[in-house]
Amino acid sequence: MASTTEYIVHHLTFNNVTLSGNEGGFWSLHIDTFAMSAILGFLFIAIFAIVARRAKVEAPGKFQLFIELIVDMVNTQVRDIYHGKSKLIAPLSLTIFCWVFLFNLMDLLPVDLISWVNHMTGNPEAHWRVVPSADVNTTFAMSLSVLVLIIGYSISAKGLGGWTKEVFTKPFGSSPILWPVNFIFQMIELVSKPISLALRLFGNMYAGELIFILIALLPAGAQWALGGPWAIFHILIITLQAFVFMVLTIVYLSLAVEDH
Repeated sequence: MASTTEYIVHHLTFNNVTLSGNEGGFWSLHIDTFAMSAILGFLFIAIFAIVARRAKVEAPGKFQLFIELIVDMVNTQVRDIYHGKSKLIAPLSLTIFCWVFLFNLMDLLPVDLISWVNHMTGNPEAHWRVVPSADVNTTFAMSLSVLVLIIGYSISAKGLGGWTKEVFTKPFGSSPILWPVNFIFQMIELVSKPISLALRLFGNMYAGELIFILIALLPAGAQWALGGPWAIFHILIITLQAFVFMVLTIVYLSLAVEDH
């Protein structure tokens, strides 16, 4: 019988392969995070592809209407926030929202489901975490991708010279004395964007996962009394965090193409 600490540690341990050959090394791969991200990504593509191929103008099905509702919601956010012209922003925003939502949705799976599957397959000590967004590596990878897009869109809109000039002359002016101060402030602003994106999503989903684990340690009656309301409330968090990640991405890309 595992202790409370062993139970929590087991559920919060990744299926990790160290690439450097040293246990606990920096260069490692979380197989569970990578596999779940890929599976959910292909699931998102498959669902939208099927709906697109079977779409009907007359008498559309309920699922088609649901997908169209999501697409319209994303398009509305892009039109209201992004004032430039780009064929990438809307598909990117849709992908971010749906993919992150599916990441977060995995948090509603029963806490001990994977452990039960591992036990039935004869490998009870195996580790497998099913919530990719509860892995800070996933959230930082996505936010760093957004950072690359921010820089790319800014250079595309203003030119390399214009972007460089903005980095050294904003916000305090173009005096050479102020160049170092401007550069420092610009870098702080630039770096803070992916950090806030990554840590906000990771913190909320990690906390939610941990609370589900703690509820699973309670007696059966308390599990149902607390787990049900928390799961219902967590649905709001799951959706909201996907929406916030998408909206902030649009905002940051919109700011990148504007002349401040």
